[in-house]
Amino acid sequence: MSLPACVRYLRDYVAIPSVNPMRREDIPAEIVGERRYAEHLAGQLRGLGLDAELIGTGERASVVAEATAAGATETVLIASHLDTVPVDGMEIPPFEPTIDGGRLHGRGSCDTKSGMAAAVAALEELIPSGRLRCNVVLVGEADEECSSIGIRDLFARLGTRRPDWAIATEPTEMRVVTHHKGIAQVRIATHGVACHSSDPSAGRSAIIAAARAVLSLDALSRRLAERRDPRLGPPTLSVGLLSGGSAINIVPDHAVLSLDRRVLPGETERSIADEIGDAFTRDGIDDATLESCSIEKPALATAEDHPAVRACLAALARTGVRAATDVAAFATDASILAEGGIPGVVLGPGWIGHAHTAREFVEVEQVELATRFFVALLSR
Repeated sequence: MSLPACVRYLRDYVAIPSVNPMRREDIPAEIVGERRYAEHLAGQLRGLGLDAELIGTGERASVVAEATAAGATETVLIASHLDTVPVDGMEIPPFEPTIDGGRLHGRGSCDTKSGMAAAVAALEELIPSGRLRCNVVLVGEADEECSSIGIRDLFARLGTRRPDWAIATEPTEMRVVTHHKGIAQVRIATHGVACHSSDPSAGRSAIIAAARAVLSLDALSRRLAERRDPRLGPPTLSVGLLSGGSAINIVPDHAVLSLDRRVLPGETERSIADEIGDAFTRDGIDDATLESCSIEKPALATAEDHPAVRACLAALARTGVRAATDVAAFATDASILAEGGIPGVVLGPGWIGHAHTAREFVEVEQVELATRFFVALLSR
């Protein structure tokens, strides 16, 4: 029995490596970058008569295609990122997609090549038959897993034009996600005085200063837990990296720690930095400097009555799904789109718990459901 188009496309996409280097230099060049996948998609979409083009530079390319429906007044942006996380520790061949027990396995199968496969299959059904009822901007963006350079390239490509709303096709098990936390990355340096370790009292250890800073941040994280958003819960703080010192027999004069800070709606880089500064003052930490605080992805907060939410719930209902809204613990490019004037939701096939794993997979049934959803949404 032949496979549905969406499954065949997903199989093709998984077979194309599009690994995000994640600021690493040890990943083989032949699997790094989104360009090959973007070129494949551009060829597919041009075959549907769409004006598809690559944007961005080098191997970190994104693809943008536009479909116009006669008489349509609404434009929907569908964004599905092209990059995958690296493949370290995978227990299956990452780029040899296999179907077993109703699951398609391979890196990116869940996050998020299945969303793109569903969207392309839906457009292939609607465009030749003349059933497309709204304008569509389909975007395969680079670098969602790290710095979102693809979405920033998209804004440069769009100029002042803005679609009415957007869907980011992350794995939500086809629930309409309206809210998620954002991500801030914080870098803090601690300072000491170097000396020979035979007499540590002659210097001052930056690593000990960093340890005190970590304890202060841990106390701050417990205070953050008392502040709760009604939908998303509390903001969080986690120290993920700590480094310092140059030799075992030298008291270190410099150390660096990096934090992951999950952000609620309304929080800013300034408010986060001030909060950390106040914590250090409170705990007498005077040898630490906040070097940078950057919100990589802001929080998403889309109103339940927004047209994007209503349209997606209605399309799901038409496919026979009991439609529901939800929140997500992970951050997405949907929040950057919203910040740039394109509000929307997160919705796609698969479960986030299967993404980034050693045996990543997506349920084939979910991919087929996503295709039916896009057909119902774009033909309404």
